[in-house]
Amino acid sequence: MNKIEHIGIAVADLQKSTILYERLLGTNCYKTERVESENVDTAFFKTGENKIELLASTSADSAIAKFIEKRGEGIHHIAFDVEDIYTEMNRLRKEGFTLLSEEPKKGADNKLICFVHPKNTHGVLIELCQEIK
Repeated sequence: MNKIEHIGIAVADLQKSTILYERLLGTNCYKTERVESENVDTAFFKTGENKIELLASTSADSAIAKFIEKRGEGIHHIAFDVEDIYTEMNRLRKEGFTLLSEEPKKGADNKLICFVHPKNTHGVLIELCQEIK
């Protein structure tokens, strides 16, 4: 794993939360995107080398909707940049980690993604991200 790629924050209202984070961070949202495979709308912010991704559900049965229902709004995941997501997924499986998908999916921001089950990481949902070239 190379670096933290972004921190994902679950929000109930993307428009209101985008305004709040623009005020908080002192910068504009640079990108919004719908990710059909995850049933979410996203908004991205960058401060220096750091990125924040806001995630709002587009479906009542999405993972984000369930997360907010159970825990409320807040930090949802930490994403790590990887060179080769397939190699990293195989390494983690061999180390005994449970992945939430057998193959990577297309995620937001031109990335292939895969999540590591939080039961293996002390309750923290970890996302692997590889830029699609």
